[in-house]
Amino acid sequence: MKLTDADCRNAKPRRKIWKLGDGGGLFLCVMPKGSKLWWVSYRFNGKQKTLSVGPYPTITLAAARSARERAKRQIKEGVDPSAAKIATKYGRQNSATTFNAVCTEFLARQQQSGLANTTMTKLRWLLSFPKAAFGEKQIKEIRPTDVIQVLKKLQERGVKDTAVRVRSTISAVFRTAIALEWAESDPSFALGDLLAAPLRKHRAAITEPAAFGKLLRAIDRYDGQVTTVAALQLMALLFCRPGELRKAEWNEFCLEEGVWIIPAARMKQRQEHKVPLSAQAVTILEHLKKITGKGRYLFPSVRTAQVPMSENSLNVALRSLGYSKDEMCAHGFRASASTLLNNSGNWHPDCIERQLSHMDRDAVRRAYNHAEYWDQRVSMVQSWADYLDRLKGSGQIIPLPHTQPATAS
Repeated sequence: MKLTDADCRNAKPRRKIWKLGDGGGLFLCVMPKGSKLWWVSYRFNGKQKTLSVGPYPTITLAAARSARERAKRQIKEGVDPSAAKIATKYGRQNSATTFNAVCTEFLARQQQSGLANTTMTKLRWLLSFPKAAFGEKQIKEIRPTDVIQVLKKLQERGVKDTAVRVRSTISAVFRTAIALEWAESDPSFALGDLLAAPLRKHRAAITEPAAFGKLLRAIDRYDGQVTTVAALQLMALLFCRPGELRKAEWNEFCLEEGVWIIPAARMKQRQEHKVPLSAQAVTILEHLKKITGKGRYLFPSVRTAQVPMSENSLNVALRSLGYSKDEMCAHGFRASASTLLNNSGNWHPDCIERQLSHMDRDAVRRAYNHAEYWDQRVSMVQSWADYLDRLKGSGQIIPLPHTQPATAS
């Protein structure tokens, strides 16, 4: 069914990107924050591709349809519409596309895939280093030595992890260029082994039971914001990533069924994650809902309810409780739970890893292991919550209650 201008004008944003099709490969992409972008989907030389047309209403429905028809004509003439657009924009022939031009196309495609704004900002920052060095250079003329110079400067500054990420991002740009037939090879591909591996910093965490119980008692007595106290309590109970909890929205929770469904867009692995809720967690959430339940976020910012609490809020609270950055951090609740649960021997490691939403490092095993371990995880989080109650109440070193170990399935 053909679109009308009213359809385009009245399309409202949703939690996820959604599309309105006009036929012939033309569709309007409605972004979560309200912007609307025209795209044309097409095939060229047997490959599925997309052409960015521009934003609505700057690009009207009629103009978008004209762009679709123009793309169809180009395909019949053996011209790739995306390549032609870049060539026209930068005043160069198809064979003379710059690195900057490919970066523009790469970022547009990443934006279309639904990456979070923070991720897009990080990608732009990572690309700022090679763009400053050889951005205006033709993509086919860039050599490994050009990339090495950029990476070497970063390593000399001591930011080894950034160097690794920059190389990976440069490689992603070249893969885009290869897919669009603007380049034939990736000069950064063979450079991974030349980079000194960055030292992995372990998150500060308390893993000794009595000390962890002391922390839990300190949190309960904290006289800061009620929402901050609830967030710290839930971090201990659920041991999710801090960002996943900070940005949690009320429509993700079903307290009656005791489940929290985190959408893929907020997960590190970009896969939806179901988190079972213990009775203690549900009680905290029911109390919190009376305070912030009329808004979008569980933990809104103190300045405006339109955004979640800042990423530093939980760590600032821990510092106020007397815990230095070398003793405990918000992310450390994950290590605390993982260590204590694994040390108990009561739960299968795969069950714990699934609760932590970790990706299996073994690619083959990861491809075959889709188990959720849901029933085991429900039992585990309740057992964990009961254990924390006893731990913070006694102040003694006590073992996790013995249960039947979860078996892998």
